Amino acid sequence: MKTAVEAEMKSGAAGTRTGAASSVPVKKRTDALRIGLCGVGRAGAGMATRDVAPVPHAKIVAVCDLVPERAEQFARSFGGRVVPSLDALLVDPEVEVVVIATRSNEHVELARRSLKAGKHTLVEKPMALDLAGADKLMKFAAGCSGRLFVRHNRRFDPMLLVAQEIIRSGKIGPVFEVKISVASYQRRADWQTLSKYGGGQLLNWGPHCVDWALQLIGGRATDVWADLKRVSAVGDAEDHVKLLLRGPTGVVADVEISGGLALGRTFLTVHGQRGSLHIEADRVRLKYLGRKSLRRLKPDENAISGQGPIETLQWTEEEFACVPKKLPRFWTLLYDTLRKGRPFPVTLDEARETMRVLDVARKVGRLQVVGA
Repeated sequence: MKTAVEAEMKSGAAGTRTGAASSVPVKKRTDALRIGLCGVGRAGAGMATRDVAPVPHAKIVAVCDLVPERAEQFARSFGGRVVPSLDALLVDPEVEVVVIATRSNEHVELARRSLKAGKHTLVEKPMALDLAGADKLMKFAAGCSGRLFVRHNRRFDPMLLVAQEIIRSGKIGPVFEVKISVASYQRRADWQTLSKYGGGQLLNWGPHCVDWALQLIGGRATDVWADLKRVSAVGDAEDHVKLLLRGPTGVVADVEISGGLALGRTFLTVHGQRGSLHIEADRVRLKYLGRKSLRRLKPDENAISGQGPIETLQWTEEEFACVPKKLPRFWTLLYDTLRKGRPFPVTLDEARETMRVLDVARKVGRLQVVGA
């Protein structure tokens, strides 16, 4: 007797193998996606709390972790059977979607094993340590029955969604510069500070912030500059990252990711030709000039500096809560893709471009140890 997962694969529910946003013919089903979670550390536990728990479209049915006690504790809190290994997840007929939420250096190999077993596979960001690893994984996935997805869950954070809504409204005019900051002061001493595991802020918050930047500058970066420093973290990986990206139309993104700033802040600022928006601490500040408020001026070549044609700028200023009109849920979107054949909004090509930018940043940035 075929399992539901086997029947789905035979019906072609695995869909297309590329990153293209195309509709996929699937056998119609309405049951929740059944998740097997490999790795229940910070990322795995956070996904269960923020992403899975609020939606009825997904449930965790099995978990494994390199620390068995951690898996047991997770199962008591969020449900699911504890299994001893990824191999056990892969042969479990109840598991439909395998989530790889382990250390970053393991992502490619474990995702390949999951895909080889015929499972739909969601790999935690970063999808690989470098562009070569990402390409290797995407090429392998193209020949598998299960589909590959990358967990760029912060694509659906209110901060980015609200900024995109304001930009689309046209209030601030054509965008020319973006500033993204995720910064604080942390004396971290976990695996995320060790380069052998893929630690460091470039691959930790980097995929999120670069994905945001790419969404705001036109989808790809034509130029990349980077500076990498180790300020306060205990390990050997960078904990302070500065990136400058230029998009195809000239829009520049200034990205700062740091665990070494005592006065660090998390914010998103977008500057347009007629105004700016700033989002911080769940509040939006908006200042802009109306389309019809600017009269035509001509420069007076005989005027003294600062004494040319005088006009009074009529600014409109707004402040409001950072609440998007629509708040997509990651697992609802994945459900809609695998159950209803809708395109998944984070394509593999987009995930690859993020990895390409990070790869270039690693190569052009020179790690400096502050105080050494």
